[in-house]
Amino acid sequence: MALDSFYRSPPTLESISLRLRDIVGCSELFRLSSAGDSVLGRPLWYLLAGDFSAPPVLLIGCTHGSEWITAMLLLLFAESLTDAVKHQGEIAGIRVEALFHGRSLLLLPCLNPDGMEISLYGSDAAGERRCQVARMMKDFPEQVWQANARGVDLNHNFPAGWEILRDLEKQDGILGPGPTKYGGPCPFSEPETQAVRKLCSDFPVRQVLSFHSQGEEIYWRYGSRTPGRGLMVARLFSASSGYQVCDPAGTASHGGLKDWFIQETGRPGFTLEVGKGKNPLPIEQLPEIWGKLKETLMLSILV
Repeated sequence: MALDSFYRSPPTLESISLRLRDIVGCSELFRLSSAGDSVLGRPLWYLLAGDFSAPPVLLIGCTHGSEWITAMLLLLFAESLTDAVKHQGEIAGIRVEALFHGRSLLLLPCLNPDGMEISLYGSDAAGERRCQVARMMKDFPEQVWQANARGVDLNHNFPAGWEILRDLEKQDGILGPGPTKYGGPCPFSEPETQAVRKLCSDFPVRQVLSFHSQGEEIYWRYGSRTPGRGLMVARLFSASSGYQVCDPAGTASHGGLKDWFIQETGRPGFTLEVGKGKNPLPIEQLPEIWGKLKETLMLSILV
C-alpha cells in the first residue's frame, strides 16, 4: 500500500480522528470507540477488531507527546489491515483474511493527544492550561514535550516500583510537573492512565505492546511476575524486526505501562522503541519503521 499525503506530515488530533472514521467507514473490520478523555477533554480513540469473545492484544501509541510517530505507525497498521481484508491480501506474507479467527485486537493510537498537540504546536495547544504549559516550557527550555497537559509523564504514572521511581526522579532533579519524567502526585492520577486501567479491566487483555521512540529496542521484563513466554515472544519480535532485546535503565526502569501490566496480570507486556535518532523523529522515518515492524505487528496478534 502506497503511503498517501496523510502519512507525509505530522498529525493533529483532528486529522487522526478523521482518519479513524475513514478506516471504520471503508471496512467492517473495526469498531471505533473512546476509552475516555484527556486532561483537556480530547477523546482517547481506540479501534476494536476480530472475535470479540477472544482476549485481545492491546497496542498503544503516543504515550509521550513528542513520540507522535508511533500514532502514525499504528494508524498505518490499521489502514493496512482494512486494505488487505478488502483485497483478500497479505501483510508480511501473512493472510489477513483469517487473522482474526479466534483472535481480537485493541488499537489505541494516541494515548496522549494533549501532549502530542503541545509537542507539535506549542503551549497554545494546551487551551485552558496554556499559561502553565508555557511556564513549564520556559523553565525547561531544552526538553522536548513528552508529558500530558498537566506536566505528568504518563509512562511514569503507573503503580510499578513507584517509590523507587520517585527517588530516581528526585536524583535527576525532577521535583514537579514539567515536560518529561515527572510521574505525578500518585499512581493513576491522570485521566489517560485511568483510561488504560479501565480498558484492561473491561477487556481480558492477553498482552500489551506499548510503542515509543527511539532506539530500535524491545523491553519485555518487569519483576517476579514476568511470564516465561515473554522472552520467547520478545525474541520472535526481534527476529522479525531486527530490533534488540534488552532492559531499560534509570528512570525508564519503573512506572511504565508495560511494567504495571506485567506486575498486575502476570501476562506478557512489551515496550518497543521504534526508529533511531533524536525525538521527535521526522515523519520521513515512518516508511522505514513500518517496513521493519509490519511483520512484528502481525505476529503480535498471532502469538
